[in-house]
Amino acid sequence: MAESILQAPDVDLDLALEHGLTEEEYEWILEELGRTPTFVELGIYSVMWSEHCSYKNSLALLKTLPNKGDQLLVAAGEENAGLVDIGEGLGVAFKIESHNHPSAVEPYQGAATGVGGIHRDIFTMGARPICALNSLRFGSLDEPRVRYLFDGVVRGIGDYGNSFGVPTVAGEVYFDEAYEGNPLVNAMSVGIVDTDKIASASADEAGCPVYIVGSSTGRDGIHGATFASEEISEESEEKRPSVQVGDPFQEKLLLEATLEALKEEVVAGIQDMGAAGITSSSFEMTASSGTGMDLHLDRVPVRESKMTPYEIMLSESQERMLIVCKKGREEELKAIFKKWDLNAKHVGEVTDTKRVRIFWNGDVVADLDPHHLAAGEGAPVYERETKEPTYLNETRTFDPTSIQDVTPETASDAFLTLLEAPNIASKRWVFEQYDTMVRTNTVVGPGPSDAAIVRVKGTDRGLAVKTDCNGRYVYLNPRRGAQIAVAEAARNVTCAGGKPMAITNCLNFGNPYKPEVYWTFEQAIRGMSDACTTLETPVTGGNVSLYNEHPEGAVFPTPTIGMLGVVDDVAEHSTTSAFQEDGDVLFLLSPDTWAHRDDIGGSEYLATLHGMTAGDAPYIDLEEERAVQNAMLTLIRDGIVQHAHDVSDGGLAIALAESAIHGQVGGQVDLGAVDDIRADAILFGEAQSRITFSTRANAAERVKEVLADIDGVSVRRIGEVGGANLKLTVSGSEYLDADVGAISDVYENAIPKRMNA
Repeated sequence: MAESILQAPDVDLDLALEHGLTEEEYEWILEELGRTPTFVELGIYSVMWSEHCSYKNSLALLKTLPNKGDQLLVAAGEENAGLVDIGEGLGVAFKIESHNHPSAVEPYQGAATGVGGIHRDIFTMGARPICALNSLRFGSLDEPRVRYLFDGVVRGIGDYGNSFGVPTVAGEVYFDEAYEGNPLVNAMSVGIVDTDKIASASADEAGCPVYIVGSSTGRDGIHGATFASEEISEESEEKRPSVQVGDPFQEKLLLEATLEALKEEVVAGIQDMGAAGITSSSFEMTASSGTGMDLHLDRVPVRESKMTPYEIMLSESQERMLIVCKKGREEELKAIFKKWDLNAKHVGEVTDTKRVRIFWNGDVVADLDPHHLAAGEGAPVYERETKEPTYLNETRTFDPTSIQDVTPETASDAFLTLLEAPNIASKRWVFEQYDTMVRTNTVVGPGPSDAAIVRVKGTDRGLAVKTDCNGRYVYLNPRRGAQIAVAEAARNVTCAGGKPMAITNCLNFGNPYKPEVYWTFEQAIRGMSDACTTLETPVTGGNVSLYNEHPEGAVFPTPTIGMLGVVDDVAEHSTTSAFQEDGDVLFLLSPDTWAHRDDIGGSEYLATLHGMTAGDAPYIDLEEERAVQNAMLTLIRDGIVQHAHDVSDGGLAIALAESAIHGQVGGQVDLGAVDDIRADAILFGEAQSRITFSTRANAAERVKEVLADIDGVSVRRIGEVGGANLKLTVSGSEYLDADVGAISDVYENAIPKRMNA
C-alpha cells in the first residue's frame, strides 16, 4: 500500500470510532484484513457499514416482510427500486427514500437532492420517471424555525422537480411537536419501463470497462451516509458539507443520456451514485455479481483541486452514475454522453478477482473483498434489545369521559377549529409550488382526490399513487398503527379507482440502540407485515431511516407507506373525493358490524382541541378492511360512483366537509339514531374502514345489488348532495350547518396565514 504519499492519518481504534464504527466492528475489520486498514479503506468501511448503507440494525426484521407476488418482476432489494408488472409489456419502477438529516440542517438542498436521488434510482432501472410524491413532517408552525424548514423543503422539492420536468402529484404533510428539530423528508418516484428493457445493477463480465458518467466529483456530501446514521444535535449545523448540492438541469441531461445509452444497448450494468457515492456503487455491483473491480481514482473528473482518494471515494456529489460498458461499445457510450454535454470517463475494469482495488496514480490505496462490506453478506447484522415503552402505561389509561363531549351548540366551533388545524387544512400552499401537470399525464393531481392518478401513455390504464402514515397512531400502538398506515394507503388508492398492487416504505424511527425505540420498530414491522399479507400488497423495497432524534427525544415512529395501484380504465374509473351534482345520494360504507365507534383516542380532535396524544390507535380488523375496499372498487368499476372519500383524520364530519369544499356544493346528512356513542366520536372519531361515496339518484337502488355477493360490509344511505350549506344531523339534533364558501376560506387560508405570520 502506498498510502504514505498521501499524508493520510494513522489508522487506529480512535480514528475508527470517529468514523462511526464500534470497537467490535473495528476488530472484525482487522481480522478480515490481517492488517491495519488504510485510511481509504477505513472510510469505505465506515460508510458501507453505516446504518444508512448496511441496514445492520434493521435487516433481520426487514426479511420478515412479505416480499413475493406474481406481480413482482424483481425481488425486494435486488435492484435500485421495486418493479411491478402491470401488463401489456410494461413494468412500474417505484421507490421512496428519506433525506431527513440533510433537510434538518440545509432544508432547500436537503430536500432538492432527495428528489434528485430518488429519480436516479428509477431511471437506472431503465424506467422513465412519470411522477413524484413526498411525505413531510415538521414541528409546530408556531415556531419560526419550523416555518423556515417548511418553506425551504417545499421550495427545494418544487424547484428541483419542476426544473427536472417530472410532475409532483401527491403527498402528505403533518405537523407535530414530536418532529421539532428533526423533520422528516421522504421522496418517492414512479417510472414506466418496457419489461424487456429493464436495466440491472450488475457487473457480471470480467474485462468490461467501467465509466463514471454525469457530473464532476466535488467535496459535497462526504460522509453523508454516516451523517444520516447518527442523531441530530447542536453540532449538526457544522456538518453542512455532508449535505449534497443538486443541479436538476444536469440531472435532466443525465436522464436522457442514460435512457439513450440503455436503448442503444451499450450498457452491461448501471448503478446510481447515491449514499457513499463511488464506494457504494462499485462495491454493491461487484458483491451482487460475484466479481471484482479495479478503479483508478486519478482518472475521475473532479471540480475541486487537490482532492484525495479518500474524498473521491466518499463524495456524494449528485447527478453521477457508474456504468459497466459492454466490450467494444466504449466509443458509442462516450459519444452519447458527449452529445448531452456530460462526462463519460473510463475509470476501471470489471475483474474476476472478487476484490475491489482502488488505485491512485498507479499505487493501490485500497484492496477489499466486496462481500465483506455488502449489506446482508459480510456487513454486521444485529438484533437489538427490546423493551415496551413506559409511556404506553400512561397513554393507555386515557379515559374519554374525562373529556367534555360536544353538543349541538359547541360542535360547530370544534369543527371549525379542526378544519383550520394544519394537519387537516388545505395543503394548496405546498402543492401550488409544484408543477403537477408537466408531461400531460396527470389525470387527477393533488387536492381533490384521495390518491393521484397518472395516465400510462399508449394504454387505457393509469396508476393510482399515494403516500400515507399517521405517526400518532404508531406512537400509541406501533403494530396497529402500522397496519393502519398500509390499510389507509390502500384505501386511498381504492377510492381513486385503483386496485392496490404493492408498496414501498420509508421507515423513520429513532435510535435503534434504545430498547424502547427498537421495540416500537419491531412491532411496526409486524403490523406492516400483517396488513400487506391480508391486502396482498407485497413490499418491493424502500428505505430505513433511523436516529431521527433531537434533544427532546425521538420523533413519532413513522413508517411511511408508498402505495401503488392500477386503474384499469382511466376514462371510466378515475374517481375524486369531490361532491359532484345536486341530488346525488350519499352513502356510508363500513364493516357490517359497525358504522361508528365510541372512541376518540389518537384522533386529531383529541390532539387539536384538547392538546392530548393519548388512548389507543383506532380499532382495525384487516379482513373487514379488505372487504370494504373490495366493495368500493366493485362499485366504482360498475360505473355508478360519483365521488368517494375515506374517513380518516378529523373523522366523518371533516371527510364530508372536504368533499363539499372540493366540489363547492353542500349536502344534507342525517345519520339517524345513534345510541350510546359520544357525539364527538361520531363526528370526529377516526374509526377505520369507512368510506363516504355518492351515486346519481337513479343509481341509488343499484348499490345493494352490486354488493349482494360481498360479505362483511354495510352500506347506509345518509343523505344527498346539494345546496350551499353542509348540514349534519345525529339522533334528530343538528350538529352542523355550515356555509360551504365560508368553510372553504377557513380550510384554504389556514396554512398561508401561519406562514405569513
